[in-house]
Amino acid sequence: MKSINNILRKMTFDDLHDWAGETILSRGKTYVKRVDQLSHTENNALVAWVTGSERYVTSVRVDEEPDYEYFCSCPYSWGPCKHAVAVILAAAENVKGKETIPLLDEDNDLYDALFGDSEEDEQWIDDEWEDDEPAYDRMPRRAKAQAKVSKILEDKGRNELHDLLIDLSGRFPEARQHIVETEQLARGQVDKVVRTLCSEISDLTAEPVWYNHWRGEGNLPDYSHVEEQLRALAVQGHADAVLQVGAELWTKGIAQIEQSDDEGETAIAIAACLETVLTALPQSSLAPPEQLLWVIDRALEDDYALLDSAEKLLERRGYTRANWREVASTIEARLEAMLKPRTTRFSFRYRRERLLIVLLDAYGRAGWKDRIVPRLEDEADTCQCYTRLADTLLAAGEKDRARHWCIHGYAHTVTDAPGIAATLQERLRKIAQMERRHDLVAAYRAKDFFDDPSSTSYSELRQTAEKVKCWPAVRAAALHYLDTGRRPVSKDRNGKGDDWPLPSPEVESPTTKKRSGYRRFPDLETLIDIAIVEKRFDNVVDLYRRLRKTKRWTGETDKTVAQAVVDTHADLALGIWQDTVEGLIDQVKPKAYEEAAVYLRLIKKVYTRDNRLDDWRGLLEDLRRKHKAKRRLMGVLDTLSKKKLID
Repeated sequence: MKSINNILRKMTFDDLHDWAGETILSRGKTYVKRVDQLSHTENNALVAWVTGSERYVTSVRVDEEPDYEYFCSCPYSWGPCKHAVAVILAAAENVKGKETIPLLDEDNDLYDALFGDSEEDEQWIDDEWEDDEPAYDRMPRRAKAQAKVSKILEDKGRNELHDLLIDLSGRFPEARQHIVETEQLARGQVDKVVRTLCSEISDLTAEPVWYNHWRGEGNLPDYSHVEEQLRALAVQGHADAVLQVGAELWTKGIAQIEQSDDEGETAIAIAACLETVLTALPQSSLAPPEQLLWVIDRALEDDYALLDSAEKLLERRGYTRANWREVASTIEARLEAMLKPRTTRFSFRYRRERLLIVLLDAYGRAGWKDRIVPRLEDEADTCQCYTRLADTLLAAGEKDRARHWCIHGYAHTVTDAPGIAATLQERLRKIAQMERRHDLVAAYRAKDFFDDPSSTSYSELRQTAEKVKCWPAVRAAALHYLDTGRRPVSKDRNGKGDDWPLPSPEVESPTTKKRSGYRRFPDLETLIDIAIVEKRFDNVVDLYRRLRKTKRWTGETDKTVAQAVVDTHADLALGIWQDTVEGLIDQVKPKAYEEAAVYLRLIKKVYTRDNRLDDWRGLLEDLRRKHKAKRRLMGVLDTLSKKKLID
């Protein structure tokens, strides 16, 4: 096995880039000075403490391939972390400076953090454990600690244990609180526990909540004790008490979450507490329909995913159809008593629509499926539930009725709710497919394209138009539209119009002219995308040159064009990428340098393919000469030139 020094001497920045990626490599460079107690193990693994928002233990083992095995106690789990990169770079600096990397000392705290219990801890294992050491070794770390404490306490008398508990409760308020609460539960003093918990919830929810992820600082309330006590109440059979505390937590917790700025941490903590509440609900004194309504009422208010496990509770076999019929009747009465919104705008119909969805679900669970369609038809115009209604009718095989509601709904939504209208149009196309009316399917695809032209809608149009053998005429009209903005018009009775081979769809947008007004023609960007799809690369280049002469050219299409024509028009692609690199470097930002490296790698790939490595080296030298004052950029260029970590 080669020494770690020899392996590091052969390693390049390119190796690290291939392993960790541009971003992590760049971040790792900034952490080199934060590496402490750098050591190596007997199998050539590098180990160290690396200080970030916390102090992390990090280990990296590299062989001659190079192949990396790494571990870090930081929370990053998407691959190699910046701390692992920093350890390698710090080791390379040591070797470069002819400093010795010491062998890891078994008495070092770093050794204990990596490999578990120290010899000093092991002395507590008595003869009983020594007789069965394999069983002890298989224990989790926490279980080992508890086993050791158990051994210590076994030999202590009653008075010693009493004094120890008095001492611990005096020094640790949590221990004192735990002893008192355990005794209250043992004596059945549940009201005291509930009052204490509700008071604690009031104190916790009164705190301002915030957290700065980048600085690792903030103020997050600790709900772990509330969760622990709810679980204790549930285990001892006090389900009603759990519900009482849960209702308090729900009301005050939501108010706190609404005001928090903590990336959802508080919501996660409260949701964990409510998980126990849901578990206790079936054991409460509430009747089954009341239990279901307890969950449903809160689920209707749940904008923060606090009751994600509620669905499992609603699906319990213990809730019968009779229970659900009571629930459905209650919700039905609420919906009918609710005032209909003055407008169909989403913000006005939102609450009614949610209640409707719950009612439909209750109908299904109650065995009242025959009530679903009439209710949807009654609420269609108010809640704009046309899509749900159409899907329900299609599932029942009622295509004509579904078509009627799609056309009706489209007319009512095309102006103010175009997303719903587009979905209804898609359902009409689905019905046409079911009926094998391929020309009508193609007509809908054409409408999709003219309403929102793109290479995707163009390809979908092509697939359907080819089925009815009219693609050449449709293609010509589509490209003509992108060049001029003029839609094809079918010939009327007098023969005026275009040779458009497709029928008119069942719905037409009344805002067609208005919607097309925001587009500018010729739509060169879409024409370029389509030319790329059709592999007409000479046309791509011509269209791109036309685009660059217009005021609408912003450079957004450049990258797409370069990637498309790199095999047929390499010089154009190289020119686009080099301009992009210069623009990014001019931003004088480390993040921009990392992005520039992406395009430099593409350039390198082309130069390597075309045997033009002298041009590649010349480009790098030119960049070094022009930007030699930009230290961070020089580091990025090092990763591109196969420069070794140790010169």
